[in-house]
Amino acid sequence: MEQNEQQDALLRMVDITKTFPGVKALDKVSLTVKAGTVHALMGENGAGKSTLMKCLFGIYNKDEGHIYLDGQEVNFKSSKDALEHGVAMVHQELNQALKRSVMDNIWLGRYPTYGGIMVNESKMYKDTKEIFDELDIQVEPRRIMSTMPVSMRQMVEIAKAVSFHSKVIVFDEPTSSLTEEEVAHLFKIIHMLRDRGVAIIYISHKMAEIKQISDEITIMRDGTWVATRPAAELEVGDIIRLMVGRELTNQFPPKTNHPGEISLEVEHLSAQYSLLHDVSFVARKGEIVGLAGLDGSGRTETLENIFGIATRKEGTIKLNGKQVRNRNARESIKNGFAMLTEERRATGIFGILDIRENTTISSLHKHLKLGFWIDDKSRTKDTQWSIDAMRTKTPSQSTKIRSLSGGNQQKVILGRWLLTDPTVLLLDEPTRGIDVGAKYEIYQLIIDLANKGNTVLMVSSEMPELLGICDRILVMSGGRLAGEVDAAATTQEEIMTLAAKYV
Repeated sequence: MEQNEQQDALLRMVDITKTFPGVKALDKVSLTVKAGTVHALMGENGAGKSTLMKCLFGIYNKDEGHIYLDGQEVNFKSSKDALEHGVAMVHQELNQALKRSVMDNIWLGRYPTYGGIMVNESKMYKDTKEIFDELDIQVEPRRIMSTMPVSMRQMVEIAKAVSFHSKVIVFDEPTSSLTEEEVAHLFKIIHMLRDRGVAIIYISHKMAEIKQISDEITIMRDGTWVATRPAAELEVGDIIRLMVGRELTNQFPPKTNHPGEISLEVEHLSAQYSLLHDVSFVARKGEIVGLAGLDGSGRTETLENIFGIATRKEGTIKLNGKQVRNRNARESIKNGFAMLTEERRATGIFGILDIRENTTISSLHKHLKLGFWIDDKSRTKDTQWSIDAMRTKTPSQSTKIRSLSGGNQQKVILGRWLLTDPTVLLLDEPTRGIDVGAKYEIYQLIIDLANKGNTVLMVSSEMPELLGICDRILVMSGGRLAGEVDAAATTQEEIMTLAAKYV
């Protein structure tokens, strides 16, 4: 590194190495971030991006290497240590106290007090409001976290990071559950922080975002540094080639599925505890149907009510002309439904279990011998199919799923549901936190499933994804079905107009 670059650098990570049992997650990786810049960190799932940031943030202890902040060597022993020294991180997987209020979550561990004895609630409320007003975040500080959608909770987490007046803020997939409007708001916040001299490290798989927000880009592959370049010098094709080590000419596979006769009928669906009201639609065998809409429009609630994990107030669900009740997940699975949920950490993975357990837990009936004995060879075979089909990066089937990157966890869960041979597959943000190469593979798996005559309902916040893979798109607005469009003939403008119909 040249002398003037060293002087400009607010953060330098030099030759960072980290090894886990069976895998070298980081191999002499270096990263230099300047004050008042947005530095994108990119790579496929399992490339080591989040691991590198966790070494910075004190969650992991690095095995080798050096970290310099403002020219001084640091080695944070915990996230609290990092925060107190001006390094904050907005994690990809939210880990919040859901039964507590918004302001409790922001000031947890550092409550303002009266003389160090009692919590000063009025000051906590006032300080929270000041941060929210500064960032233009419309959230009531006393609201309980569990009552808010993921996107709103994500904004609270961003406000918490800002509240530490940090020198360095790491954003790990911050827009994975945000709508386009919320993404624009986030970028406004990031620009404000950058103008104050804060160094921003931005991890995302969304190419358009990276080109829009970044000053510099560092690309990693398989735990190693590949390149660092000014964002203006890299086109999307260059980034992809450096990330995956190969050309990726098309974003979406060819659409080879052909919708047939009606398989799923949803009539007058309304929810007991959400705004979902009087939703009716049909879906065909071999059809991929997208659900679009703004955050809180009822997309997720529609899938949850069909699958029986939210309380249905009224409505009828028919599969191949026969009514199915789907009163809970067990009954829905038995009826041929499968659902990949939006929040994999909270409602998807079994963190303390290994890859094989997580992969086969929903299809154990297929592995029974003599009606009660579980065939381990059969489970191992299915797990290996899932690992190969998804190209999941894992040292072995016995690796704990919580040690995998977020994207690889998502692949395991998708493989789990494909192994149940579902007639209807419900997907809520299936490519959230997934890299561009793996996205293509998941799109291909979805199309292959439709080719077999299965029905797919897919929620996504990424409009190009819905347009690229779906046959039809149902547009939700204010808990109602605002309309449906042909994916091949519609535009993003038409979808957004419908999405705002009942807002």
